[in-house]
Amino acid sequence: MVRLYTEDLQISYDDRLIVKGISVQIPDQKVTAIIGANGCGKSTFLKAVTRLIPHQAGKVVLDGGNIAKQNTKKLAQKMAILPQTQEAASGLTVGELVSYGRFPYQNAMGRLTTHDTEVIDWALKVTNTSEYKYRQVDALSGGQRQRVWIAMALAQETDIIFLDEPTTYLDMAHQLEVLELLQKLNIEQQRTIVMVLHDLNQAARFADFIVAMKDGEIIRAGICEEVIQPDILRQVFRIDAEIGIDPRTGKPLCITYDLHKGDNRK
Repeated sequence: MVRLYTEDLQISYDDRLIVKGISVQIPDQKVTAIIGANGCGKSTFLKAVTRLIPHQAGKVVLDGGNIAKQNTKKLAQKMAILPQTQEAASGLTVGELVSYGRFPYQNAMGRLTTHDTEVIDWALKVTNTSEYKYRQVDALSGGQRQRVWIAMALAQETDIIFLDEPTTYLDMAHQLEVLELLQKLNIEQQRTIVMVLHDLNQAARFADFIVAMKDGEIIRAGICEEVIQPDILRQVFRIDAEIGIDPRTGKPLCITYDLHKGDNRK
């Protein structure tokens, strides 16, 4: 059974069509990466699937129901979203920020229960951020902050987690740290992870399923061996890529590339 899919999804900003009739099934309990050039509609698609922005046509279906008609709190108990630019957490401690993940479960009084506290501590432990619980979020490094935001998403106790470019502005070690954490959550807890990534080799290494987009449409969706191919990358990124095999993972590896100077439609 596929829990999450879209049918002919269309999204517009003003009179400009950004996402053009996308139909795709998101594999359950797998890691999905969405790739494509800047401005192709990746983030817009992600926001519409998580109901952060409305769509103009088509539908997003989760557990058999159109998300546009689902209760907001109930939906927030099924999916969490970590946007590309997080809202300011100025003055908040790490523990306070992570506690916001419990909002979908709180009653009108808004008080944390014993279970809420246990989940918050668990999320901090899983992301290796327990030692920062009483520190200001502002005082943390980029990699530490990103793990704290992921802890907040985990505290939401959802089966599906969406992340928009979770490695942006991080150095190589912190990028790897974040991606390995997400992979661990998928393998050990069967969380469905859907994320926008810019790095092709990171997508190939960590994703089970890749969606390649161009100009608001899907060029190819499938396992990494089907998507990380020279002809697909030529269409999506306008590059002529040399693809090899990663000796450590056995996954496709973009060894080098040049700008494609021919007809980009081929």
